[in-house]
Amino acid sequence: MTLLCVPLVGRTVEEMKIDAAAAAAAGGDLVEIRLDYIEGFRPREDLPRLLHSCPLPVLVTYRPNWEGGRYDGDDATRFETLCLAMELGVDYVDIELKVADKFVDFLSGNKPDKCKLIVSSHNYESTPSCEELANLVARIQEVGADIVKVATTATDIIDVSRMFQVMVHCQVPMIGLVMSERGLMSRVLSPKFGGYLTFGILDATKTSASGQPTLEELLDVYNIRCIGPDTKVLGLIANPVKQSKSPILHNKCLQSVGYNAVYLPLLADDLARFLDTYSSPDFSGFSCSLPFKVDAVHCCHEHDAVAKSIGAINTIVRKSDGKLVGYNTDYIGAISAIEDGLGSKDAAMSPLSGRLIVVVGAGGAAKAIAYGAKKKGARVVVANRTYEKAVTLANAVGGQALRLADLENFRPEEGTILANATSLGMYPNVDGTPVPKKALRFYDVVFDAVYAPKVTRLLREAKEHGVKVVSGVEMFVRQAMGQFEHFTGGIEAPESLMREIAAQYT
Repeated sequence: MTLLCVPLVGRTVEEMKIDAAAAAAAGGDLVEIRLDYIEGFRPREDLPRLLHSCPLPVLVTYRPNWEGGRYDGDDATRFETLCLAMELGVDYVDIELKVADKFVDFLSGNKPDKCKLIVSSHNYESTPSCEELANLVARIQEVGADIVKVATTATDIIDVSRMFQVMVHCQVPMIGLVMSERGLMSRVLSPKFGGYLTFGILDATKTSASGQPTLEELLDVYNIRCIGPDTKVLGLIANPVKQSKSPILHNKCLQSVGYNAVYLPLLADDLARFLDTYSSPDFSGFSCSLPFKVDAVHCCHEHDAVAKSIGAINTIVRKSDGKLVGYNTDYIGAISAIEDGLGSKDAAMSPLSGRLIVVVGAGGAAKAIAYGAKKKGARVVVANRTYEKAVTLANAVGGQALRLADLENFRPEEGTILANATSLGMYPNVDGTPVPKKALRFYDVVFDAVYAPKVTRLLREAKEHGVKVVSGVEMFVRQAMGQFEHFTGGIEAPESLMREIAAQYT
């Protein structure tokens, strides 16, 4: 079982002790005491106080500044402190590869049997090739490590794949982690690839390395205790991706039906390279968001009829033969949300029929809304910052094109719907809006595909004019239901749970 280690980075002994208790209460398996973070650290006085009655097994690290830590003293003092920690009964000691041979000589064979020696190497700039990583692991083993630790940095999410390849072939216990947001997958999937431990912080203010998730996220969002070699990997491929609530929604729903999969936020830069790199059948399904929905069409071997007509994909499923099949669940998610917002007494006819809808944007979500609205009998106007893209989409649905700036003075006919399908107003840029407030009063309904925040500036200003609004949360839930069923091979999505989660987290 991969252990969950909580790094303690308090500035005082008392703060460290409080955090150790919190780590135990939160479900951690051990703590890493970062001695280099303690201000005015006095080894003989402070170490016994730190270790006395610590509720969890302890890993002691005294990281020098030349390896990314805060200690700026000499190695002899540091070695003596680590030896003292061993004498006091700690379970693990971390020493850097650059000085590991010197430290082993310093020990002179006096390392207690209980204490495991972790020999570590940190690369804060990149992730080397598989061959270079394998050679690094061999060097670490040669100096007498009980546990190998290699931490690198992801400049692209595909870098993580090289760490996974080395981990599964390592013959000794190994900690393999890739730092930065693009490396998050290495931390969450550590149990799948045989990692000895992974780090989970108490909160975002107590990080010891880039890209560390919280212990709560590992346990409650990613359900890391249930991740194993056979766990399927799903995720949202997007850029940016941090703001998405999809991992919370999908993981809780997957857990509720007992489906062995984990859903991750995947910060990618090139969709085709990502899909080519993570081509194992275990990487079985993906959501696609900005800016990859149109690119996904060219990456899939097959498409359902709706996705092909729209020219945008938000769902990819890898079949057992390795082929990628693309779907679009944005279409039904957005259109059904808008229809319900409009209301209708005629069950046989869509409330969109005969209406004018102004779609802001020309990307994947905009294509889905424009296509769906036309199919329901609406007339479509497309407004976009890049006019040429607006023209292309408008022509595809038999509509009219406008420049985004034109909407300030555009006077729509009575009953017109405004649908924002851009990222304007999305967290963290919550002050953004595609249409000036004064122009919103001319619309009957305003829909915003952005769901984080739930009430965007666009929706708030429309409501202030007394205009009916439809939140992107509705589209989010409805498209996720379709995705869930594709990912799980037809298991019915737990709609009530999805709505409960969406209400809680958006």
